[in-house]
Amino acid sequence: MEIMRIVVTGPVGSGKSTFIRTISEIEAVDTDCKATDEVATLKQKTTVAMDFGRLQFGPNVALHLYGTPGQERFDFMWDILIRRAHAFILLVSSHRPQDFRAARRISAFMRYRAKIPMVIGLSHADNPNAWPAEEIAIALGYLSPYGRPPMVPINALDPASVAAAMVALVEAYARHQASQLNCNALAN
Repeated sequence: MEIMRIVVTGPVGSGKSTFIRTISEIEAVDTDCKATDEVATLKQKTTVAMDFGRLQFGPNVALHLYGTPGQERFDFMWDILIRRAHAFILLVSSHRPQDFRAARRISAFMRYRAKIPMVIGLSHADNPNAWPAEEIAIALGYLSPYGRPPMVPINALDPASVAAAMVALVEAYARHQASQLNCNALAN
């Protein structure tokens, strides 16, 4: 059986833990602790190491889902988790533009350490204050649609929505693998 390691990352409160709990076929493992800093204004608990979930994706592939902490002070965990990942999803709260800069830093951190496919998941896209996807893409540094990772709206509480995001991520991974094979074939 092949194991595909997926990292779920993003700023505090973007829905990472909920995303993993919603899709995992096992009871998700978390390292939530009482929030004691500015995070306490958003939520009572926060992830301090990682979340873990598992999903069987076809008869021969299992997805291992690793959720990162959202706070930059835990970036050593980002580094540990991204190093062996096959792909990652960056969750961004569409209605909190004050988090877009943090999302951009997290994305840059991950892309610097691993040249793997990514998908941008737009959580809270149904909120009346949500920004349009195009404006969020620009805020994240993607000025042109060319070379921009796929962007998908996500309701982290809805299994069908989370499953659709996972399918988009697996498809991005498959395209990446096919392009790598084509590059290798041309080089030989």
